[in-house]
Formats: sequence, structure tokens, C-alpha cells
Amino acid sequence: MKRTHKSVSNLGESTEVHESETLDQLFGYHLKRAMNVFQMDLKQTLKPFDLRMLTYTALVMIVENPGLRQSQLAQAMEVERPNMVVIIDTLENRTLITRDPVVTDRRAYALNATLAGRRLAEKATIAVRAHEERLLHAVPPERHESVIAALTLIRTIGGGETT
Repeated sequence: MKRTHKSVSNLGESTEVHESETLDQLFGYHLKRAMNVFQMDLKQTLKPFDLRMLTYTALVMIVENPGLRQSQLAQAMEVERPNMVVIIDTLENRTLITRDPVVTDRRAYALNATLAGRRLAEKATIAVRAHEERLLHAVPPERHESVIAALTLIRTIGGGETT
């Protein structure tokens, strides 16, 4: 089924733009379009918590992996070290996490969630689950597992996942 979109040019002319049959056959195109929808909704979902996707992800990873080192978190999130410093600084400045020296390695710090961090992660996760339910309500639950498996396989093939 060919979809069309009406648009108005700068000159006030109405035009119809037909979706591309070529793009419509590409998995990556659909994945990107769906991801755009997810990201926009997630951004709004996390806004009341003053979190972004990366800060939320880091906070949850730290809550679920107490004592995680910053380098381990960066690797798990596939984030460059300078960007990770900004994320960790943001969480620490909000007193959501602490950086505690690692006794066996004076250069390393263990990341731990504070009580406020654990509580915020819990509240934000409830909202994120509701966000996913909202966007996935039309997808039968029995398909969720196969979609996640397919996406994980793509990440593995692409070198982004080792499990």
C-alpha cells in the first residue's frame, strides 16, 4: 500500500509526496523510522525526571551493578570515555550516584547509586515501561521476544554485543 503525505511548499503550493517503494522494502529504513518514534516519546517520558536516554541508561546500569567501574560502564553502553565523564558528572552532581575509590586500584572508581538514585531509577523505569506499553500495544506480546532476539542478533553481527 503506497502512502502519500501532503505538504505545502514555501510558495504555498500543495504537493503530494509518495513514500518510496525502495525504502519501504528496507529493514533499516523501518527500524530508523520506528526508533525516531521511540526516541521522541522516550524523551518526553524522561523529561519529568530530568533524565535523558543516556543518563537514564547509565543510572539503571549503576543501580543494577553496584561497584561498576566507569570504564566498564562506558564499554557496556558503547560510549566514548569523554562522553561518559559528562554523563557520570551529571549523575554525581545530582547526588544520584557516588564515585568511590577502588581499594585495589588507586586510579579506578566504583560507581554506586545513592538512595535518591535508586528511587529515581525505579520511578523512571515505571514510566519507561508505560512508554513501551503505549507504543507496543498493537504488537502481540508473543512477537516481542522474537523482535528483541532479531535486534540482538543484528547488534551481535555488527560487533556491538558479545553475549
